[in-house]
Amino acid sequence: MGAVTKRAANSRREEILRAAAKMFASRGFHGVSIDDIGAAVGISGPGLYRHFASKEAMLAEMLIGISERLLAGGMERVEDVAGPREALDELVRFHVDFALDNPELITVHDRDLASLPENEQRRVRQLQRRYVEIWVEVIRGLLPEAGEDQARAAAHAVFGLLNSTPHSLRLDRDAMADMLHRMAIAALLTPGAVSGRPVLTRAEGS
Repeated sequence: MGAVTKRAANSRREEILRAAAKMFASRGFHGVSIDDIGAAVGISGPGLYRHFASKEAMLAEMLIGISERLLAGGMERVEDVAGPREALDELVRFHVDFALDNPELITVHDRDLASLPENEQRRVRQLQRRYVEIWVEVIRGLLPEAGEDQARAAAHAVFGLLNSTPHSLRLDRDAMADMLHRMAIAALLTPGAVSGRPVLTRAEGS
């Protein structure tokens, strides 16, 4: 396949995946047919099989793809930072951007992951566990009094905040991104919020 032809095919696949993600998010994986997706992108239903073996293959590429992007992006953001505080800022900004840019994919993941074959579900979960562990390491670097389970629970709580808010978006994107960043940082760094241990003032500790 020539370079131009390959780029065109990849572009078409991406167009199909974007259309499918919107429809899956709106109607659910089982509420959308191959013909529905084909109609949305101007291809006959059977013509889609030149790009994807099945509807399940589309779903797998979506969910494995976003999980790979999360992991790669998280690893890149914490590379060569000055310390855990800067790393946390970078991770939060990255995840805020991800959540604001991909609300349909987040909905599809939350609702339709179980529609994948078990081996592909396992692949998605493995990738996401590795992403979570990046957060755990950074949180514990900032809050050494927090245990691993506490840091992991805190990371998931922040994901819940960031992933769910874009569905009720009312502010413009930049204002929402700034607000989510402030809220996530405040939630994680409020003294005692993660570890459950109140921080003593100098007078109390003397």
